[in-house]
Amino acid sequence: MKIVSYNVNGIRAALGKGFLEWLQSVDPDVVCLQEIKAMKEQLELSLFENAGYPYHYWYSAEKKGYSGVAILSKYKPEHVEFGTGIDYMDKEGRNIRADINGVSVMSLYVPSGTNIERLDHKLQYMADFQDYVDGLKKTHPNLIILGDYNICHQAIDIHDPVRNKNVSGFLPVEREWIGNFMDSGFIDSFRYFNKEPHQYTWWSYRANARNNNKGWRLDYGMVSKTLEERLNRSVILSRAKHSDHCPIMVELNTA
Repeated sequence: MKIVSYNVNGIRAALGKGFLEWLQSVDPDVVCLQEIKAMKEQLELSLFENAGYPYHYWYSAEKKGYSGVAILSKYKPEHVEFGTGIDYMDKEGRNIRADINGVSVMSLYVPSGTNIERLDHKLQYMADFQDYVDGLKKTHPNLIILGDYNICHQAIDIHDPVRNKNVSGFLPVEREWIGNFMDSGFIDSFRYFNKEPHQYTWWSYRANARNNNKGWRLDYGMVSKTLEERLNRSVILSRAKHSDHCPIMVELNTA
């Protein structure tokens, strides 16, 4: 079971950059998208169906052109959960989950903390999300939560840890939270297989950052420890260039 996660920074823009052709070449079973920046009715849904994903679920923000997540699947989910039931989260379209073939796959988009107000919002979101997941695990132990966490966990996950130590995305409180999140029963699947530095999933559009690989690893495939024995592969697909992020992929063996 191959699962791809991709912050597309606008699905309509990504479609114009060859996203669907790339997707068909990678051929994942399930796709988690973040920052779709579109309403379902603004999309030509047959494009995704013709690409091999007859089951597609969209959860947009109330604010047009902002945030939003989606899941595309080759297989019909047993259940799809739109949002968390936490009002301020759901208004921004940040969580969608599909139960597929014995695992529960969530597409997650954590807020960025671009200013003091948004940082407070992000920290509140993180705390409430942890509580939500703690409850969810009781009924859905085989969780895979993929997406843009907007946090670098360790110094190895960011190109300049010294200069960025006071920047949201690498603040001690954020790093502590994501560490605690893993300790609550999740595996950072990429680091499970790969301990090498200079592995990033996001680059600023400024200062030729991507060509110089001055990036941040903000996107994660967090896999419940209950699925550890089924983990086969977890990679960053850095050659894909439809966004300021690149996709990640997690591969599970069948049960």
